[in-house]
Order: sequence, then structure tokens, then C-alpha cells
Amino acid sequence: MRASRLPGSLACFLALALAAAGCGLSGGSDDGEATAGGCKVDKANVGSGALTGDVKGDITFQTTNLKKDFGDYFNGVIAAFEKEHPGTEVKWIDDPGDATFTQRLVADAQGCTLPDVVNINVNTAIALTKNGYLIDLDKKAPDAGEPFVPALWKSSLYADASGTKVHSVLPWYSGGIVQTYNTELMKKAGLDPAKPPTTVLGLFADAEKVAKASGGKYHAFLANPHLRIPADWQQMGIKVFSADGKSFTFADDPRTVQWVEAMTKLYKAGGMPRDSLSSTQDPANVYGQGKLVYGPTNPNFLRFIQQNNPTVYKKTGVARFMLDDLGHTVGAPQYIGTASTSKNAVTALAFARFLTNAKNQLEWAKDPNVVIFPSTTASLDDPFFQSVKGTDPFAEARKIVASDRKTATADEIALTPGELNAISAQIQLAMQGKKSAEDALKDAQAKGNELIEQGS
Repeated sequence: MRASRLPGSLACFLALALAAAGCGLSGGSDDGEATAGGCKVDKANVGSGALTGDVKGDITFQTTNLKKDFGDYFNGVIAAFEKEHPGTEVKWIDDPGDATFTQRLVADAQGCTLPDVVNINVNTAIALTKNGYLIDLDKKAPDAGEPFVPALWKSSLYADASGTKVHSVLPWYSGGIVQTYNTELMKKAGLDPAKPPTTVLGLFADAEKVAKASGGKYHAFLANPHLRIPADWQQMGIKVFSADGKSFTFADDPRTVQWVEAMTKLYKAGGMPRDSLSSTQDPANVYGQGKLVYGPTNPNFLRFIQQNNPTVYKKTGVARFMLDDLGHTVGAPQYIGTASTSKNAVTALAFARFLTNAKNQLEWAKDPNVVIFPSTTASLDDPFFQSVKGTDPFAEARKIVASDRKTATADEIALTPGELNAISAQIQLAMQGKKSAEDALKDAQAKGNELIEQGS
């Protein structure tokens, strides 16, 4: 599994800091102390043996840009935990979650001030796990994975300092993925809205029919490869990276050539707007104008269309996302981690598990102001997801994603901005007829590997 890699600037930042501070875990002394990421910690936080002890005392809990909209929910969860465990106090802080989030959090960790319980994304989980700043749940809470969907838990693994994959985080919420499409435009193109594509290349075949029927009045989807890679490739079962994640391999698979040739053919046929090859326009806005057959895949997009383009919303169909050769969907959830540097790790881990339990996840998912899907089996089995009332697009999406979450994994592949730009630039040349698909992919892979070697 290779989840999103750290951007080069962050990788360098970590390398320099860790060269000075040391990393990983080390055994304890006779006085019960050990180290984690260069910080002195309680010996019970590292090594073998489950965490045990009384749940009491103060901890700090950090979320990412959630307090403004969901203060009542989190304050309620905190109050319930403190009531269940008298003598505890949870101090809640909320980070704005901007572009420097991971750098700041890693800096906190290196300063031995990482919050006891922290809401993190994949990139941050990778960095903190590698450097020993998160508790190894396999050792400290062997039953921690029981509430979660098995496929999601099994794939939520990140390498520690020794390179061993461990469970260092609890899966929390995710956004889900579906197919969305304008049923009226599909019918105009001679397509059956009841039979959406089930493969990526099947989507391109349907899109060719759109190109032939539309006369340029509407299109299948936008042309920029940024919007489709590497997600399309992963669903097609193409190995984007080598097993060790140190080099690109996508150009070695003939199916990638098929994909580029299909994109090129569709672009030349007018299935994509000519001016969208390198543009950064939002497909949600173009779809909302009634100019695209296929819309974005995030269910939250449906709320946007419902509020801003109700006429198009009524024409929108929803179907399960294309499973293709992969056989399931992927999508990195938000995570909850417990700091190995916590001075009150027993209480911190107890709160992390309380926050992510089925009851609390379901309660938040029911909030009408949020479009999220829980990570626990019991939450997804609740009638809220399994007996959804209504047949409008959003209701359909909720039913589909709830079912999809049972097999989805967390091992989503992502590219750094530099890698995505370099690869897309070569594919754009192929789509313009300036290079063959084979040459474009070989050049894209070479440029991508150069960036990996440079750490950017």
C-alpha cells in the first residue's frame, strides 16, 4: 500500500529535524522512563503490553477546522465522556487546517507538545507514525479494531521507524464516492440512465456517444487529466508505484496506454470542452449549468447542486462508483491518533475510542449540516443508512455509499502537486496529438521518478 506521499518540502523538513532529534522508540530506564520520537515518555506508552490503568485526569483534544460548525456536537461528546469517567477533563482546541498543518503538528511533536488526542489526515499519520509519535495500537490496544469495518481497518496501516506497518490511528469519517450524471442529457445522447458504466474505459465509450450526439452543446466531462489521475488508474488495477513506493511504474502497464488513447480520442471528438484541457475550473459549477453529463463523485456535491441548481438536481442520477478491476473503492478517511508522548495515555486512548465508537459516529453522521460516512460496522448497519427514505439524488447517494463503505479501503493513492503537474503535462501533449500515448507515458514516468529522487 502506498498512500499519499509527503511533499518534498515536508520530507526535507522532517529529515533535517529528525537528524538532530533522533526518531522512533527506545526502551525504558529503571525509573520507568522511555523515549518516543526523542521525547521522554512513560515506559507504559511504548514497547509491548497493553495500556492499563484508571481513566482520569486532564487531556487535550485537537480537531481540524470543526469547532465553528460542530461545536455543539463535540461539546456534547466531551461532556458525555467526562460524565462517564468522573475526574477527567478534556480541553478541546481546533486547528484551522491550512496548508502548513502537518508541518506545525510535526513541530509540536518534536517539541514533545503533541496534543494527547489529535484529528489527522493520511499525510500527517504517515509522518507521525514513522517517527514514533503515535501509540502503536496493535501493542497497546489489541482489540481497538473490532468496531471498524474490516476492510478499512485492515488497510489503515502505516510504517513505523523500523518500516513495520502498524495500526497507529483509529479510522473516523470519510466522504464517500458515487457516480453522478444528468439523466436528461444521457437520454439525449442515446444512453440509458439505468445502466451507468461499470468500468473506466466503459465510461469513455459512453462519453464518445455523448460527443457524437451533443454537437458541442454539452460534454461528457472536463478534459484536464488532473481530475482523473491517479484515481482512474487505481480503479483499473494499474500499479502506479513500485512495491516499495520509490518509483513510478504506471507506464509499464498497457492499460495506461489504453487510458491515454481513450482520453485523446474523446478530446478530439469533442467529448470534453476544448478550453478545459489545462484549466482549473470547477466541474461542479459546469455541471450545475447543465453542460456536463457526468458530475463530481463526492456526495457533498449533490448538496451544492440541490441548493444552487435545483432544476439540474432533479435531473441528476446517482449510481455506485465504477469498481472496475480493483473490485472496491478507495478513499483515505480522517483519523484519530493518540500521542505516544501523552502524560495521560490511558485517558487519551479511552477518549479516542469513545469519540470514534459507533454511537458517536452515527450521531454526527445524522447532522443535516454534514455529509459524512462513519467507519464502524454498527453505524453503517443503522436504519439511518440502511432504510433511507426518499428517492432524491442525495438519499440514493447515502444508501449507495453506506453499502460501499463495507468494502472500501483506506489505501488511496495520491500524488504530490509536482508529480501531478509533471505527469498531467505529458498526457496533455498526447491529447493534443503532439506525442504518442506510449511516449507521453514514458516521459511522464521519467519526470515523475526524477521528482521522487529529488524529494519533491
